[in-house]
Amino acid sequence: MQRLTIDPITRLEGHGKIEIFLDEDGNVANTYFQIPELRGFERFCVGRPVEEMPLLTNRICGVCPEAHHMAAAKAADAVYHVDPPSTAKKLRELLYSGFYFTDHTTHFYALGGPDFVMGPDAPVAERNILGVIHKVGLEIGGKVIQARKYGHTIVEMIGGRKVHPCTSIPGGLTKGITEEQRKEIEQMGRWGIEFAQFSIDLFNKIVLGNKAYVDLIIGDIYTHHTYYIGTVDENNKVNFYDGKVSVVDPDGKRLGKYAANEYTEWIAEHVEPWTYLKFPYLKKIGWKGFVDGKDSGVYCATPLSRLNASDGMATPLAQEEYEKFYSTLGGKPVHQRLATHWARLIELLYAAERIVELATDPEITSPNFHTIPTEKPTEGVGIVEAPRGTLTHHYWTDERGVLTQVNLIVGTTNNYAPMSMSIKKAAESFIKKGVVVNEGILNRVEMAFRPYDPCFGCATHSLPGQMPLQLTIRNAKGEVIEVVKRD
Repeated sequence: MQRLTIDPITRLEGHGKIEIFLDEDGNVANTYFQIPELRGFERFCVGRPVEEMPLLTNRICGVCPEAHHMAAAKAADAVYHVDPPSTAKKLRELLYSGFYFTDHTTHFYALGGPDFVMGPDAPVAERNILGVIHKVGLEIGGKVIQARKYGHTIVEMIGGRKVHPCTSIPGGLTKGITEEQRKEIEQMGRWGIEFAQFSIDLFNKIVLGNKAYVDLIIGDIYTHHTYYIGTVDENNKVNFYDGKVSVVDPDGKRLGKYAANEYTEWIAEHVEPWTYLKFPYLKKIGWKGFVDGKDSGVYCATPLSRLNASDGMATPLAQEEYEKFYSTLGGKPVHQRLATHWARLIELLYAAERIVELATDPEITSPNFHTIPTEKPTEGVGIVEAPRGTLTHHYWTDERGVLTQVNLIVGTTNNYAPMSMSIKKAAESFIKKGVVVNEGILNRVEMAFRPYDPCFGCATHSLPGQMPLQLTIRNAKGEVIEVVKRD
């Protein structure tokens, strides 16, 4: 049996590899999407005071520390049974919207975009952010840098630092913002709306204006019919910071919504011996393996999932794009995974609009941004929508507020099963008997996971077996005598 290995996989956060096994005829027999690293954050958080978690867990990842900061703060609120003031909630969401704006910009232009701007078969040396800037022009590259700068500036103003924010604590925040800062944030948000509209227009021209790309998007290769989840507000509109998690089936029918403290009634995790990442599934359906359809408990949590699980966007311009999205692709739900890149741009526009809405809210500069906790700490759950999926932090403490148990289901973990399915389907579609497997074909296999925007640095928390190891034995001349693998 022949073995093809893509290691490391590219344009993602963290590390992973794809193992493709071919049968004697040269067709794909099986694929494994392996995550060969273990971070162990759940374990070494035990014994720490719960109020440290918003600072500690945001060190899990330098890409989305804001997501862990917010989920941890909300979980700590729940542990202490304290409800932050309205201003604190709005400031947290404002910070979070700035983070979303930066993160979605990064993925579209640096991680997902090169496959479309440069083409999936372009030389690897060109299929990156530098190639994109060279093709679309330095002016657009400057706009991308400006967008990231503005998002990080908003995070720093409210969170205290550009990376690893430190101001969210049980009951609210340690500081507010001034009127001068509010005006500056509003200005950046209005610029962001224009940038998001520009990015959507760019997508329309480069991707939707290319028949080959449209055929790739709407074709069967990157399509899966699964369940979808995403946080919605009281009007069932997409919300990144607060609300209930909506669950819809492959036909778009809503099965229900759950609050943070109800997640264990809906989500369970399956373990396989060949990876350090778990496979969440819907408990009400059950784990049926790596298959899609109504009978399988596999679900998806991405920008596309949030749109599928909601009734729309809560801001006017994003809602217009939401309606265009579904009218163009034939109605809800959309199952074509490459359409996630488009959905991400709609969320980019929503994040910018939400920045302006919150920055112009009369409460946003109020000094009432913290409620002192007074109740005995117990147990609590916090949920936010990380850019790459629903993020759940669950903490148990003793009577002193010291953690006795921690469970994290991070955004990428939700999508491990559908990503594995997408990779296998793409491999089966492109790698067949008689086909010469080149770098372009392997990149098309990698394209199957990029819409999910995975981040494996924080997602690994299963310890089913041994650490991967490769031992190469050479003679005195440096020639390879034997290679021994344990993986």
